[in-house]
Amino acid sequence: MSRRVKRPLAKSRAPGNRRKSERSYRNPLQADRAQSDRAKGDRKPGFRPGGKQDARPSERRAPTRAPLAPEPEKVAAEPLPLPAKVQTVVVTADENNMRVDRFLEARFPGLSFSHIQRIVRKGELRVNGKRADSKDRLEEGQSIRIPPLKLDAPKPVGQLSEVGNKTLAALKDMTLFEDADVMVLNKPAGLAVQGGSGTTRHVDQMLEVMRDAKGQKPRLVHRLDKETAGCLLIAKNRFAATALTGSFRHRSARKIYWALVAGVPKPKQGRISTYLAKEEGEEDTIMRIAAHGDEGASHAVTYYAVVETSAQKLAWVSLKPVTGRTHQLRAHMAHIGHAIAGDPKYFNKENWELPGGLQNRLHLLARRIVIPHPRGGVIDVTAPLPPHMLQSWNLLGLEADRFDPIENAPEE
Repeated sequence: MSRRVKRPLAKSRAPGNRRKSERSYRNPLQADRAQSDRAKGDRKPGFRPGGKQDARPSERRAPTRAPLAPEPEKVAAEPLPLPAKVQTVVVTADENNMRVDRFLEARFPGLSFSHIQRIVRKGELRVNGKRADSKDRLEEGQSIRIPPLKLDAPKPVGQLSEVGNKTLAALKDMTLFEDADVMVLNKPAGLAVQGGSGTTRHVDQMLEVMRDAKGQKPRLVHRLDKETAGCLLIAKNRFAATALTGSFRHRSARKIYWALVAGVPKPKQGRISTYLAKEEGEEDTIMRIAAHGDEGASHAVTYYAVVETSAQKLAWVSLKPVTGRTHQLRAHMAHIGHAIAGDPKYFNKENWELPGGLQNRLHLLARRIVIPHPRGGVIDVTAPLPPHMLQSWNLLGLEADRFDPIENAPEE
């Protein structure tokens, strides 16, 4: 279900500045009653949420769409013109820690994913004079050499082929919310967001069937792992892409995930704060817990809350990432000893088996996204459990309409 309402995006107050890698958080409305006990390691106990809340608040709302307002003159900065010759730019404070590919997308909305990958792969884009990978993180003050850029030639608009019509119908079936500027898709588990080695079908390629008469195609605003299901935000034009990308950069977007994890985290609510760095293996790449100052290490913060448990063997947790690092939630839950069920990369518990009947697939859902709409108001969209997770919830007797205690977690 989805809605768009005219209200500011709520932002809770962050807790005190603690240095532990994980700490409990307090519901601002219950702060006076929250108790603070020490726990082993770098975690502190959380709090019990106060009075009973309305079950599944976001799913009880009927979808509403406010009429489109005229485009405001200064909602978002106009996209920069594409450089016709080589130019050098400096990374600003707002762009600090951005990935190279997202830096280019933010500076030049409309630049295709394939074009970005091509100039990076050929070494035409340089960071402080050195070749860069599209996933490298930038630092304020770095000098970026940008080659001449161009938009992909628009494809002639005409009758879609049979395959194109099927692709368009598949996208419509996935759509949770849509208006003239924005789409939110319910991405199925197993569908990649972007192309890669051996990937022939992905969301970015599927969006080709939605090119308009000017040749503009809807743009990805953020990413989900291939096996993660749920809310995926799409901008339908350059104006929306600029505004939504800015909301992610300034952390105005709020994302909530649901997961099924091994064991029951203690305390039942807390904060995980670590540094993450990429570790290249012979066959795969994972994110490892790193130390501050390690090469390529980025700070990552996640809030978690246990919603319900199943015989102390499994727990349904709600997760709220403050930062958006690669595999952040998966690496963080494994780090505290409660890896996400069915995770092929990070599940590290020995002699542990899924209860009978549960599918050995990643149990992670991008449950909800709340973000300012480019033309005013707020987009608030919730995705249902994917089939394999719904099957697990039913087998374990978990009640999917329980109140989600992560709602009041801080935003920092």
